[in-house]
Formats: sequence, C-alpha cells, structure tokens
Amino acid sequence: MSLLLEHGHLDLVIQAAADRGEWFCAEGAVEELCRAGEFERALDVMEPFAVIGWRAALWAKTSILFRAGRTEEALDLVRQDEADPSSAVGCRHFAELLAKEGRVDEAIDMLIPHLDDGYWILSVLVEMTEGHDRDERVLELIAPHADSARQSRGDDRWKHPYSGAQELQAQVLERAGRADEAIRILGQDIAGRCLLAQDTLTGYAQMLARHGRLDELRELATGQNAHTVLDVYAGALRAHGRAEEAETVMRTAIATDDWVGYRAWLSSALLADGRLDDAIAVAEPGFSWYDCSNLLAPLVYPLFDRPEELLHLLEHPSVVPHHGHEEFQQYWRAFALAGLGRVDEAIALAEADPRPWTDRHIVKAHLLNAAGRLDEAAAELRALGTIEARKELFEILVLQGHAAEAIALHPTVAEQRAAEPKSAPLAENGYSLEPPF
Repeated sequence: MSLLLEHGHLDLVIQAAADRGEWFCAEGAVEELCRAGEFERALDVMEPFAVIGWRAALWAKTSILFRAGRTEEALDLVRQDEADPSSAVGCRHFAELLAKEGRVDEAIDMLIPHLDDGYWILSVLVEMTEGHDRDERVLELIAPHADSARQSRGDDRWKHPYSGAQELQAQVLERAGRADEAIRILGQDIAGRCLLAQDTLTGYAQMLARHGRLDELRELATGQNAHTVLDVYAGALRAHGRAEEAETVMRTAIATDDWVGYRAWLSSALLADGRLDDAIAVAEPGFSWYDCSNLLAPLVYPLFDRPEELLHLLEHPSVVPHHGHEEFQQYWRAFALAGLGRVDEAIALAEADPRPWTDRHIVKAHLLNAAGRLDEAAAELRALGTIEARKELFEILVLQGHAAEAIALHPTVAEQRAAEPKSAPLAENGYSLEPPF
C-alpha cells in the first residue's frame, strides 16, 4: 500500500480496498483522501468495512467525519458504537474527540470517573489536554496519584497502578512553564528513592538535558544510574557541540565497566560521525555475542545504502561470524557486492552459502534488484511462483511501472493464511508435541 501511494497510485489502492477487501489499503487511501479534503470519497472507501460493525473501521469512519467538520455525526457514531457508555475505553475515545473539537472541559469531565483505572487513563488525560491551557486543572487531578506512588512501600511498590504518575506530573509542569519545579520535585523523588519506574529516571535525565542542566545530569549519570542515563548525558554533550567530551565520557565508562550498552552507544555515535574504523574497534568485542547484545547488526543496517562502507565493515579482520545467524552475514556481504555492481560475484557467494536464510531464488532476485537489474529479478521470481515470490515480485513490478499487474499477482490475505505452516499441537507445559521441540 505504501509503495503504491508513493508512486501515485491512489486509485489502484482504493480499488484494491474495494475488490480485495484489503484493510491496509482502505486505511492508506482514507488518509490520502482526507489529506486532500476528499472526505466523501474517504467515507465511501471505509463504509464497506464499517457496515459490518468492525470496531477499527467504525473509529476510522468517526475520524473521517470529525476531520470533515461533521462533529455531531462523529460523536453520535461513537455513542452508538459503545454498548457500555461507562467503559473506560469508550470514554477515552469520546473524550479525545471532544478535546479535538475544543470541548476540553467536557472531555476532562468524561475521564474523571475513570482515573482510578490506572496509569494508562491518566496518560490519556495528559496527552489530550496538551496545548489546551488546562495544565493547572490536570495537575490537580494528577497530584494525588503521583503522591500515592511516592508514598508506596514494600510489595505495593512494585505493583502500584500509577508507577509513572510522577513523570506525567513533571511533564505537565514542564509544559506549563514550570520546568524548574518539575526538576526539583523529580530530583527529590530520586534522592529519596521514591521513584517507582525506571522510565521516570530516564525522563528526568532527558528533562535536565532539554534545559541545559548538564552539571546535574553528569552527577545523575555517575554512579548507580549510569547504565540508565549515561547515554542521555553523552547525547546532551554532543548536542551542545562537545562531541569529544562525550566520547571521552563513554571511553572512560568502558574502561571502568565494560558494559555492552556503552559500546553500543559509542560505536553508533562514531559511525554517525563517519568514523567507521573507530566504530568497528569499539564494537568488535560484541560482534560474536548473542542477538540481544550483538553489536555487528547496529553498524550494518545504517550502511545498507552505502555498499562500499558495508563491504569494508564485513571484510574487516575483526569481524567474526554473526553468532547463531552466520547466514545473515553472508547475505549482507552479497548485498554489498550487488550494490557495488558486482552482482555475479554476489550471486555466486549467496549460492555457495550452506545455510541460506530463505529460498535461493528469492535471494538471487534481491541481489539483482539491488544491482538495478529489475527485469532479471522479476523473471527469477515469476519462475519461482510461490506466495513469497509473488510478494517480492509486487515491489519490482511497481518500480517497473506495472502497478495494476503487481496488485493482480500479489497473494490475497486468504492465500497467505492458507500457505502458513500449521502450528504443531502443544503439551500442557506449552512445548510442542512434535519435533522440533
């Protein structure tokens, strides 16, 4: 859908929504039509989905009506859709529409009975009132929940329903022009160990960075909070033109505590500065670790459109097989070669891979596509003819200017579901009864 719209095929997207029942096409078409002010056409696209009572489509229709200025119709549709007008979820959507219409006090009143439902509804209150000059009223509503979180002790501390209320309170204080007060209150919470959520600590650090309080941020980032907020401090230094100092901070941290998070941040920062060899040197100890900590992939992905540097990275003597995913490293190298126009060499490398990550014909088509040889890539995929091949062929045909054919060949949702492997039966312990176990 996104590719079709990028290439100006709005009418084909609308047709796919109608003829094939493609929900994402309907969503994408409606957004484009509303942006162009064609609200009646947008309603026509959405109606077949809304008429069956599907909740997502009804809310999409509500949004169209609202954007068209037909506010009462939109609100009426919300009222009809919500079987239980007392439900927090229903009131949330209703309140958000009221706030967008400028009826902010009504929206707040609608949410007040549900503020005891937990942090999520409080966050909705904060979000929907932003920019509506209701910060003082919102602060009054947040205060008791933030205080309750601060005073929580024992086991209740870890299951408190408002563990993020302190950060919300600080957000509203900051947007109300009371940043110093927000910083003071959160600073006291941290000093008194009255903080329940780690995200609140990160939010506090980011607030210090936004307001140039670098000395306080440095103090926060040295000690037990370093793993959580040292990257925020280093990023703030870079934002203030102190990149060398940020690098020194991280290198010192690595020398003291060789934590993978420090290496990940510094290697990415060095890559962003065009210092690929330095980035490799920092990340190299993590190249062979397992997925969550492997530091090779974060350097690879930003280089996909820079094949010469990507090949330099992958052929660097420090680069070792990507632990547990060696086939990806082989594919990355082939992709880099194809991007440099060395497509035959790339295909030979991929075909020699003893552990291909997907069908070899699809890999070959990817490489031909990367080299700009679209006709050959399309021929490869046509010959294969599988569901996956047809999905890949879609993009190439659109790029070739054959969008209608691309849609016709793209597998339907039903075909894709039918092609999915059937799940093996599970035992009571949740593990498969059939291999692989």
